[in-house]
Amino acid sequence: MKKPLISFVVLLGMSLIFLSFKGYFAGDQDWPEYLGGADRNHYSSLTQINTGNVTALEPVWEYHTGDSGQVQCNPIIVGGRMFAITASNHLFALDAASGRELWRFAPEKKGPSNVNRGIAYWEKGKDKRILFAHLTWLYAINPSTGKPIPSFGEGGRVSLKSGLGEDAASEFVSSTTPGTIYGDLIVMPMRLGEGTGSAPGYIQAFNIRTGKIAWVFKTIPLPGERGYETWPADAYKNPAIGAANNWAGMAVDRKRGIIYIPTGSASFDFYGGNRKGENLYANSLLALNAKTGEYIWHFQTVHHDIWDRDLPAPPNLITIKKDGKSIDAVAQVTKSGHVFVFDRVNGTPLFPIDELPFPQSTLPGEEAWPTQPVPRLPKPFARQTITENDITRFSAKRDSLLTIYRNANKGAFHPLDFKQTIIFPGPDGAAEWGGAAVDKDGIMYVNSNEMAWLFSLSKKSIPSAVASTGKSLYLNNCQSCHKSDFSGNPQSGYPALVGIRERLGRTVTSNLIKSGKGMMPGFSQISDQERQAIISYIFGEEKDEILPVAKDEYPDVPYQFNGYNKFLDEKGYPAITPPWGTLTAINLNTGQHLWQIPLGELKELSKKGIPVTGTENYGGPLVTAGGLLFIAATKDNTFRAIDKKTGKILWEHPLPASGFATPSTYQLNGKQYIVIACGGTKLGMSKGDSYVAFALGNL
Repeated sequence: MKKPLISFVVLLGMSLIFLSFKGYFAGDQDWPEYLGGADRNHYSSLTQINTGNVTALEPVWEYHTGDSGQVQCNPIIVGGRMFAITASNHLFALDAASGRELWRFAPEKKGPSNVNRGIAYWEKGKDKRILFAHLTWLYAINPSTGKPIPSFGEGGRVSLKSGLGEDAASEFVSSTTPGTIYGDLIVMPMRLGEGTGSAPGYIQAFNIRTGKIAWVFKTIPLPGERGYETWPADAYKNPAIGAANNWAGMAVDRKRGIIYIPTGSASFDFYGGNRKGENLYANSLLALNAKTGEYIWHFQTVHHDIWDRDLPAPPNLITIKKDGKSIDAVAQVTKSGHVFVFDRVNGTPLFPIDELPFPQSTLPGEEAWPTQPVPRLPKPFARQTITENDITRFSAKRDSLLTIYRNANKGAFHPLDFKQTIIFPGPDGAAEWGGAAVDKDGIMYVNSNEMAWLFSLSKKSIPSAVASTGKSLYLNNCQSCHKSDFSGNPQSGYPALVGIRERLGRTVTSNLIKSGKGMMPGFSQISDQERQAIISYIFGEEKDEILPVAKDEYPDVPYQFNGYNKFLDEKGYPAITPPWGTLTAINLNTGQHLWQIPLGELKELSKKGIPVTGTENYGGPLVTAGGLLFIAATKDNTFRAIDKKTGKILWEHPLPASGFATPSTYQLNGKQYIVIACGGTKLGMSKGDSYVAFALGNL
């Protein structure tokens, strides 16, 4: 009887040992949602790759999509498959261990592809679906086959304009960020025009099974609705007023059933004389009932925005310790370099916020709001002012830069007028769409741009019959960004139009003008005849014809914006002193910084002995329980691993193109992977077409 007992004990011990190893090696972990989870914290509990072994990290596979260009996608990984988007919005599935393509879905193409930062995944029982946006459509795709699900909408897709009203039918509507799922609903971010006459930015929830609208929250309220009094009486039906949309994404507390939605400015972005008032719910963090869309609370971070101060990223759902208590909170980063922190349930600010006075408008018709909210803590993660001492010392023409600085309006929230105004931090942040990562200790990690921009307005010119040629239409609508000689401003994100006839042809160019792409809004208000006249002028094919007299469709907007212009020196470097890009660790329990480092390196300056300057950066960080922070985002084609406690760079690896995206991590068959999209293109960088996965080389 003793032998069987001994055998049993031995077998039990062996089983326990096997199970412990099995748990380590087979402890697969997905990255099932955009930015890692519904809290949007970019966080992973994986520890296989850690501060002690990260130097052994190396590429293990690279997938080439075949269509190079901007790829800002944060891939999701579910059940051993990776799902992501190409530059031209093809949806694909890979074997997550090898990078082998399993299927690809190419949506119907009737216009330029929008940049797409990710997709959403939903399953209930055996019903599984991928939800992703292309042009004006939301698609539901079978994740096993890559085929549209016919029962969703019409043939597997529904219009993103479904709940925006009849007036939005002809306006530019798209989506660059994946929707947020709650139960059987998906709430969709919307990319809309930023000029006069854009669509309203209502928040829409779609039923995932049917595609039908479940609820709509009106961010430009109707009579009788909360917030209506913060606009002129007819604002909700004024065709010149729109947007106040969420484009950056959302977070959801599924336990409480609350969805947190950051919104952007009302349009026209830079003049609000026809929308006097605070303009709720533009530039607000909204807390809504995720099931019904009913209002719970809000906080407006900019009143009457006339500076393009959209809330640029999803909020972070966190738990912090304050006054000896654990508090479930929501933190929102901003383009101005501030972090607003609120009680997640009732919206009470967890650090003091002051309403401070700022300069008033001198532009006829405009009325800037007299105060703006500024949090005392957390400390800003970007400089808030620049002085003459902050003008670059690298330039041989510093005197001319000082002249521009001295002649410009300056200061946070200085209203725009005909004179140049220095906007700092600029319209792309401080924080941008990459957003912030937060670990379990309540430490936020946020990358930031430090770029000054020059904004101004001018009186709107109304073309006469004689002037209504393609040339005048181009000069009125396009030259502020693409220049009168078609040379563009690549450093600011506006490409040259030289050779566009050969590159794109008339049909694609026409669709671009109508629908927009990237930073360029759609010009849906321009007639087909006018659009073709503009193209003929750009292509050098303009005929001597006079179009009918143009009508000023929006007489209550007498000004036009003179374009997004970065404050640069003669070599294209920022006209201010470094750092030009940073990465900051902020303790959200106290509001204090733990560390800040320059992010990104310009090798041509480093070789001259100039300390690391940092660079402009787009895409967010990834933080892990292994003590690491992973980030690409910079224009120097480099992927970095950083000790999250100290800010020390532990590992760097070159990428085939700049990774303007947020990385994902997952564990499969006992191996942890980290994957990053490398599309380049932005900031004048070379194009790429790949996703690169890294893992430890000794496994």
